[in-house]
Amino acid sequence: MAKRSRPRRGSMQYWPRKRASRIYTRTRHWPSSKDTKPLGFAAWKAGMTHIQYIDNNAKSPTYGKLLSKAVTVLDAPSLFVVALRFYRKTHDGLATAGDVWHDKLPKDLAIERKAMPGKNREAPAHYTGVHLLVATQPAKSGMRKIKPDVFEIALGGEPAKQAEYGMSLLGKEIAAKDIFRPGEFVDVAAVTKGHGFTGVVKRFGVRIQTRKDKQMHRHVGSIGSTTPRKVDWRVPQAGQYGFFTRTEFSKRIVLIDDDAKKIIPAGGFLGYGMPQSFMLIEGSVPGHVKRLVRLRKAMRTTVFEPVEVKGISLESKQGA
Repeated sequence: MAKRSRPRRGSMQYWPRKRASRIYTRTRHWPSSKDTKPLGFAAWKAGMTHIQYIDNNAKSPTYGKLLSKAVTVLDAPSLFVVALRFYRKTHDGLATAGDVWHDKLPKDLAIERKAMPGKNREAPAHYTGVHLLVATQPAKSGMRKIKPDVFEIALGGEPAKQAEYGMSLLGKEIAAKDIFRPGEFVDVAAVTKGHGFTGVVKRFGVRIQTRKDKQMHRHVGSIGSTTPRKVDWRVPQAGQYGFFTRTEFSKRIVLIDDDAKKIIPAGGFLGYGMPQSFMLIEGSVPGHVKRLVRLRKAMRTTVFEPVEVKGISLESKQGA
């Protein structure tokens, strides 16, 4: 008897498919770390290029060979630490125990807050964790952007050491090379490109029907039974596609440097400008050019693979 198999068609990814609430993501989960240091960073996507490097992974079949890889260029100026946020555990999860703000905030930092800067200068009596409240510095980036983005970054280590380390960083800047190193794996989160209102073929990967199917080719074959008289939510339908919050795990950092002229072609990236500090991430990352990309210590792996870059191609690719 012949084997009867039919791989499922269509996508079983995230639901509901709706637009992200804001242009940059938020990180809900952080890896555990014994080192008292920030566990994340953020940078703007500038474009893509190619590099040549030697594979130093002894277990790889291409060990010792010169390889060519596509990499994403992230414009990574330093982040400004504006406040510390203390958390405590409750029966309903984490709750804010208090904030400690820096006395002098940047003038372009428009942020709503209950406690005025400088009002609370001491940590609360009881807390179980400390996060850094940081702001991006678009004036130091290669693109034209005025308003900074504000978000939290978790700290590793014990709560007491977190508070001490956070107080030492209050009002200072942190750079990408203070947190990550080339060869390290990170998780990348960003808001993807938006495609607007699309049909079921592009939105869910439904198979296009044959030429004799009732003059309807880019539709689902059936929207369900007649009883009950309603369309189930699992039936693929047209709607919003793209502009989703997505996270890609275990992306390797290839290079971190402060001299962007090494990787930018003459004239800079089209539609972006001339970055200063930059990071190279192996492969592609979600999001459009000029979109903020958040980086986090890898949740799934802690493998370190050193990278020895031998050459960089200045033939850049724009976009994705």
